[in-house]
Amino acid sequence: MTDDVQDVVGVGVGPFNLGLAAMLDSVEADVDAVFLERDGEFNWHEGMLLEGTTLEVPFLADLVTLADPTSDYSYLNYLREMGRIYEFYFYETFQIPRREYNDYLRWVVDELDTPQFSREVTEVRWDDEAGHYVVVARHPDTNERFEYRGENLALGVGSRPQLPEHLRGHPEEDVFHTAKYRYNRERVLDADSVTVVGSGQSAAEVFEDLLERQVDHEYRLDWLTRSSGFFPMEYSKLGLQHFTPEYEQYVYDLPQETKDELIPNQDLLYKGVDPGTSADIYDLLYRRSIGDREPDVGLFAMAEVRDLASVGGLYALDCHQWQTEEDFVHESEVVILGTGYDRPIPALLEPLEHAIHWDAKGRYEVTEDHRLEIDHTGDVFLQNAEVHTHGVGVPDLGLGCYRNTKFVNRLVGYEAYPEDSDTVFQDFSLDQFVEHAPGASRHGSETTAPTQDD
Repeated sequence: MTDDVQDVVGVGVGPFNLGLAAMLDSVEADVDAVFLERDGEFNWHEGMLLEGTTLEVPFLADLVTLADPTSDYSYLNYLREMGRIYEFYFYETFQIPRREYNDYLRWVVDELDTPQFSREVTEVRWDDEAGHYVVVARHPDTNERFEYRGENLALGVGSRPQLPEHLRGHPEEDVFHTAKYRYNRERVLDADSVTVVGSGQSAAEVFEDLLERQVDHEYRLDWLTRSSGFFPMEYSKLGLQHFTPEYEQYVYDLPQETKDELIPNQDLLYKGVDPGTSADIYDLLYRRSIGDREPDVGLFAMAEVRDLASVGGLYALDCHQWQTEEDFVHESEVVILGTGYDRPIPALLEPLEHAIHWDAKGRYEVTEDHRLEIDHTGDVFLQNAEVHTHGVGVPDLGLGCYRNTKFVNRLVGYEAYPEDSDTVFQDFSLDQFVEHAPGASRHGSETTAPTQDD
């Protein structure tokens, strides 16, 4: 137990809270902070740190650069400190290896004093008498208890792999989420047949990795998805402007019912397959088919997996082709599920439930600057828990600095980092367009008709 009251206690150490820690470390104000992480050491999506995979965003979306390009905690400074700056110069790419991004994050962790590991937060409550939060944690191995006190919280507990209820209950070495692929890969390579389910980037990367290794291990490889195709993620330059402060503000200002209709229809902005990964898969299949050979591979879309049963050492996937209304069974020795991630309300917040403001669907109500609406004087900064209020850009690494800029400036009471605006070439709200376009006006407003000299 510590009697010190921190200015902010962070729950979870992922890229967003780690970025907050790095940005706080660089301000002139004296901010007391601690960031608590359940795991014994830092690793970012360790089960998917596959050779050859890259970040889907440019390296400029590191922890700090978009807020302060001169920061000691930038990716470029990491390269300088590692003696790799010239190697990167000749690497000539914006998308960096995912393994190196993880190594960069681990380097930042080592440079900071505020992250603490093997601290599983079990409870957060409000101390009415003292007027601050009490954060209770335990050591996962020894069960030793720790208690921290903070004026404010930064909630960065992240997401968890989502396994549909009807696909659970099977041995983990045979049926598992893509998040655990790297841990189970050796067992997968010994199988006679493997099926990947899902059409997002993680499923595509697992399929590509298995496709590359198939020649040496000779398993049957299939890829099924409920989606209507193996479509690429939106990656055009104008399309990427949906991941900007302006678009986030536009979404936040929409009525909640409009957001609830909009966001589920924007999957391809962030849930499709990276075009480069898609091209690599196609090219590999093309090379495998030279000489009229038939790759031992199947790709089938519009296939909903409705059930999964163990049958004689295999797993029978009960499937439905939803467009033609046809049912079929597909058997496989191993099933790898790329079924996404969810963000449930963490149980550690139960003591605060009565003070939290909830919307009609039981979700957080959130302020414009990403704070939880709560009946306490201490702020709760939300890291990637507010897609329903701020839109699809919330999980994007490129907006982490923008969100953390707001948090840091609020904590220190002055503009330690500039808050970016006017960052796009397009307008999202009608008010902006009318303001910028001389020929535009709202119906009912006074306008001057164009004239023409005779």
